[in-house]
Amino acid sequence: MPDIYQEILEFIRNPQPSRFDELAIRAFRHQFDWVRNYRAYCESRGADPSQIRSVDEVPVVSTAAFKYANLAHDESAPRLEFLTSGTTLGRSHRGRHVVMHPEIYRASALAHLRRMLFADGARSRMLAMHPGSDVMPESSLSTMVTWCIEEFGARTMLYAANRQGVDIAAAEDFLRRAAADREPVCILTTTAAFASLCEHIETSSERIDLPAGSRLMDTGGAKGQAIPLTPAEVIGRARQFLGIEPDLVINEYGMTELCSQLYDATRFNSREVASGPRVKIAPPWLRVRALDPVTLAGVSDGEMGLLAFFDLANVGSISAVMTEDIGVVRGDRVRLVGRAAASEARGCALAIGEFEAVERKRQNRNAASVAS
Repeated sequence: MPDIYQEILEFIRNPQPSRFDELAIRAFRHQFDWVRNYRAYCESRGADPSQIRSVDEVPVVSTAAFKYANLAHDESAPRLEFLTSGTTLGRSHRGRHVVMHPEIYRASALAHLRRMLFADGARSRMLAMHPGSDVMPESSLSTMVTWCIEEFGARTMLYAANRQGVDIAAAEDFLRRAAADREPVCILTTTAAFASLCEHIETSSERIDLPAGSRLMDTGGAKGQAIPLTPAEVIGRARQFLGIEPDLVINEYGMTELCSQLYDATRFNSREVASGPRVKIAPPWLRVRALDPVTLAGVSDGEMGLLAFFDLANVGSISAVMTEDIGVVRGDRVRLVGRAAASEARGCALAIGEFEAVERKRQNRNAASVAS
């Protein structure tokens, strides 16, 4: 493993914030040298790694670019491959994120989960309302759920889902047995699956009174929900139908293109919790910025903009990733606002267009080479 990988792994295990910028610049230079498509993209924008002194100067890649090009550098190394859901361009054109060193991804995922969802050191029964990695190896969420159960679960656990959907009846039965045994449960679920569970309990059964210490992590938000639930409604229904305390209902924000995730700050996992809409906390190895949607220049702390990340755990692919999500950033805390409207994301669209142009030139050169 090259030094930069080992050093980032050590950083995740023992964060030293003063080293972030140095490691980030080295990670960028490493990616420029080894990821052919990223190098071409940077050169098209006039980015010279020897002249870049700040993380903020590193060219960002839109999450959409993962649909068009290979953004990993060494096809021979051990790796995991994750695919996006493909809801925008269809399942035939899904984004692909190759993780060259799964141990870095695992270290990142578990370290921040420990801080945000298991800060009390608990091990409990686990209910996953999402398939595990043996059923959906192409899903980054499945991999994270499996790692979470392996690391923090007690002996009793259930995956109440397969590729065809969630087994709501099995999930409810698992929860009722836990309530009867007075053993806390950790529920790992998408927001959509949780909404279906609540509807089922509401229409067919009595409330489930889970013991103190039970907790819920939901992810996905409004995406794909047949029964739309706002974040506040998720918190309210977890208490109403399952008896879970609001501070132990924690939403996760992540994506296939990143190896690190953010979680809700609550009084359970954070000393500083302000009133009003919840904010999410990033781990020390993930820097978040808000960008002007048109110019892609950084906006001031506290102003709304397109969310962009520099994820050290992405060292084997691309660390500087720009989303189409809008939010407000203050330090390591982010308040999500929503998705950017097409008219707002002109800068994002331009960045995607630049990447597509580079890829077309490369394909044309390859075609000409074959023809000759």
